[in-house]
This record gives sequence, structure tokens and C-alpha cells, in this order.
Amino acid sequence: MTSHSKANLPTKLCLTCGRPFAYRKKWRNCWDEVKYCGEKCQRNRPKSELPASAQA
Repeated sequence: MTSHSKANLPTKLCLTCGRPFAYRKKWRNCWDEVKYCGEKCQRNRPKSELPASAQA
């Protein structure tokens, strides 16, 4: 097994709070779709991010 340095993990900026967050193992299959650093930011996301079907 190879070890990975945490310094080499990819990062993104959270769309809600703007803070950087790093790749997590549980996101390995969907890293491209991850937009928020956590559940709280996902619940409090900007209203403009809602899909058209949810704005009814």
C-alpha cells in the first residue's frame, strides 16, 4: 500500500462560505460534483444555486 501526503490532496473553494476544503476519501467517486465543504453549507447554499424545478 502506498502512503499519500495530506499536503498533496486536491482542494476546492466552498460555494457558500468561500473557505478551501480538501479531498476526502468518501468523495473519491464524486469529487467533480462536490461543491460544499459540509452539510451546513449545503443546507445554507445561495438561492441562485437551486435547480429550476425546486423554485416553484
